[in-house]
Amino acid sequence: MKAILDTLEERRAVARLGGGETRIEAQHARGKLTARERLSLLLDENSFEEFDMFVEHRCTDFGMDKQKIPGDGVVTGWGTINGRTVFVFAKDFTVFGGSLSETHARKIAKIQDMAVRNRVPIIGLFDAGGARIQEGVAALGGYGEVFQRNVLASGVIPQISVIMGPCAGGDVYSPAMTDFIFMVRDTSYMFVTGPDVVKTVTNETVTAEQLGGASVHTTKSSIADGAYDDDVEALIQMRRLMDFLPLSNLGGVPEISSFDDPERIDHSLDTLIPENPNKPYDIKELILKVVDEGDFFEIQASFAKNIVIGFARMAGRTIGVVANQPMVLAGVLDSDASRKAARFVRFCDCFNIPIVTFVDVPGFLPGTAQEQGGLIKHGAKLLFAYAEATVPKVTLITRKAYGGAYDVMASKHLRGDLNYAWPTAEIAVMGPKGAAEILYRSELGDPEKIGRRIKDYEERFANPFVAAERGYIDEVILPHSTRRRITRGLDMLRGKKLENPWKKHDNIPL
Repeated sequence: MKAILDTLEERRAVARLGGGETRIEAQHARGKLTARERLSLLLDENSFEEFDMFVEHRCTDFGMDKQKIPGDGVVTGWGTINGRTVFVFAKDFTVFGGSLSETHARKIAKIQDMAVRNRVPIIGLFDAGGARIQEGVAALGGYGEVFQRNVLASGVIPQISVIMGPCAGGDVYSPAMTDFIFMVRDTSYMFVTGPDVVKTVTNETVTAEQLGGASVHTTKSSIADGAYDDDVEALIQMRRLMDFLPLSNLGGVPEISSFDDPERIDHSLDTLIPENPNKPYDIKELILKVVDEGDFFEIQASFAKNIVIGFARMAGRTIGVVANQPMVLAGVLDSDASRKAARFVRFCDCFNIPIVTFVDVPGFLPGTAQEQGGLIKHGAKLLFAYAEATVPKVTLITRKAYGGAYDVMASKHLRGDLNYAWPTAEIAVMGPKGAAEILYRSELGDPEKIGRRIKDYEERFANPFVAAERGYIDEVILPHSTRRRITRGLDMLRGKKLENPWKKHDNIPL
């Protein structure tokens, strides 16, 4: 018996070494951890249970029958993060460059199926060079199996991808179908075709970083939801993110004991809005002062900065936050901001996370670039997302809510449950100056007259009371009581039940 046990330990030791000491040292030299080192940081200590440690590929072409390494380039299994179960896979770059084979894909598909059956999240750590060329169509078939499961799991369990090295070719499409993608600066990149192919086809000379590095995908393409300086920081932040997320669409949002009094008031909010209506202020100051313990996990912080999205807690329960940012483009909605917020709203609705919306929006961004770039359809995505959402929706208008953007930002007309406004709110078709110049075009030559008209319009519409008179605003609240009012509102809405008409699925304007 002892000999058998010794043999098992020897085989485990070989499998845990992956591609061997030399390749592990090369991985470390690039500033990267190995697959198993990453999992040990991501998961609670000693919680990882590995599956399929001894699986090997079955390819015999191109001399592959003489190159077999246990695990075949991916480490799979399950563990816990702060006591909550998650399924995980980590591509092992030390084994065939982490390339995907038929058996490699089957290992991933196996835990995807288990994650859906058990209604718990799945996290994938990517560090690989694409499909294994030696296997040809068998590897491509493996990709298809993984992709199909990504789609079926969407909206059922949270799916998170962390890009920690190369992610190229077919490998990019699985992360693209997950809920969130995070990258590591300088060591990770994503692209469908690499720099060499780009050079051959288009004659462009470009580096991997310029083509698909973290800076590109967090600021320009919006593919990635965030980036971190190294593997350790990325994995620690993934642990933090998981604390905000439900285990599944049936799991309910996590509740964590909070030391922050739900009844807390903050008098500094009474002076947050500047006297000058054209002067900006930082909406993140409001968010941090209202949510539990100033803890806000922002998503896509470097893209479309005119809108802010992310997770926080109120009275210990997770909420999704959407907020116009007056510091950037005066908080207008444009194509990028609309897409960014729409996807986030839909994620929250999938997983029953209440949505709190802070509104200070002067309208949609005008211009030929926006109109020709599809602003109408992109703006409709956000409208559609809010309108179809059945989760509790609490909206607070802090200052401007003009034109169609007022409707889009979780208004009462889109089934907002609680719609509050500060006394500084201005709800109108457009700003007073623009409105007066259209209504009294014949008086434009008289600055004194047009000035009076602007003042008249301000007194009539540049306030929250016209909307309140019609029931579009439930209450005009004092800024310092914002936390208390939102917390109480969310507590009241905990039992909300709302169902949309039956349909196979909707047809959101993609």
